[in-house]
Order: sequence, then C-alpha cells, then structure tokens
Amino acid sequence: MAKLLNILGKYKNKAKSALKMENKDELSVEEQVITPETDNVSEETPTDAAPELTEAEKLKIEVAELKDKYLRLYSDFDNFRKRTAKEKLDMIQSASEKVIVDVLPIIDDIERATANAQEGEISEGVHLIFNKLSNTLASKGLKPMDAKGEIFNADLHEAITQFPAPTEDDKGKVFDVVEKGYYLNEKVIRFAKVVVAN
Repeated sequence: MAKLLNILGKYKNKAKSALKMENKDELSVEEQVITPETDNVSEETPTDAAPELTEAEKLKIEVAELKDKYLRLYSDFDNFRKRTAKEKLDMIQSASEKVIVDVLPIIDDIERATANAQEGEISEGVHLIFNKLSNTLASKGLKPMDAKGEIFNADLHEAITQFPAPTEDDKGKVFDVVEKGYYLNEKVIRFAKVVVAN
C-alpha cells in the first residue's frame, strides 16, 4: 500500500510539474509562491503520511503476531504442566502396582486357608495379621472386585468355563469366582477368573 501511495504521489507531482510548465506564463507571482509550497506538501504528504500509517499497521500486525505466539506458548506450557502433573500422579498411584500384584497370590492363599480351615485351627493372631495386611493394601488403593452374580463383562472378567444356567435370569451372569479380581485406584490390575452361566 505504501508503494502504491508513493507511485501515485510521483505521478501526481509529474502531472503538476507538466501543468505548471504549460501555464507558467499565466501564473502570477503570488500563485507561483503558493504552488511550490503546495507541491512540497503534496510531495511530502504521501511519503511522510504513508510510512506513519504503514509503521502503525506494521506495529499492529507485529503486536497481533506476538500476542498469538504468546497465547500459543502459554497454551502449550499449560498443557505440558497438566500432562506432567497427571503423569506424576499416575506414577505415584501405580508405583506400588507391581509389588501388590506379586502379593495377590499370597493373599489368595491366606484367604483359602482361612476359609477351609476348621475352627480353632488358625489362631486369632493370624487373622489379625491378615486383616492388618488387607487394611494396609486397601489404604494404598487395592480393592477386590465383586463379580459373583454380576453380568459377565470381558473388560473385568476372564471366563474359564461355562455352566448351564439354572434359571433364565442367570444367563450371561457370573455363576462362580475361581480367582478374585482386583482394582488398584480404579484400574484393573487382575481380572477375575469366573465361571459363566450359559
């Protein structure tokens, strides 16, 4: 736009100078004094005014670009911060996952032993120790999965075998649990091994 104004200013000046040469004889002294001033103004106005406008426009465009870059950078940083915080929280919550998964078979053995033992065979101290271990693991986010009687869900259950359903209502439901499933902070760390009524 500035180039266009400069070109128009030059053509205007050439036209005025050509017109001035033709009408030089007709111009009075007073008009000749005024004409150079107007010529100077017309020459300076497009060249001086145009750069000011273009400089202002350039600055506005530059400010808009910098503002856009700032907003994008701020958004990227905010997303990075949130992602990092989420990853850190996930890492803290699941840091003990491998250890807990390794302890689950021991818990299964203790549960089977206490369920199948005759009364008085296992001391009260062993029950207290097992309850303390269960409570400690529960405080770390371990939660057993209640599967028996629930509708079979492939995202939570692993079907070992099928069993004929005793009633129509039992079809597609978990009939028995062979191995208990567990959640750790709402994440499945072990699928429940189940018998499905069919």
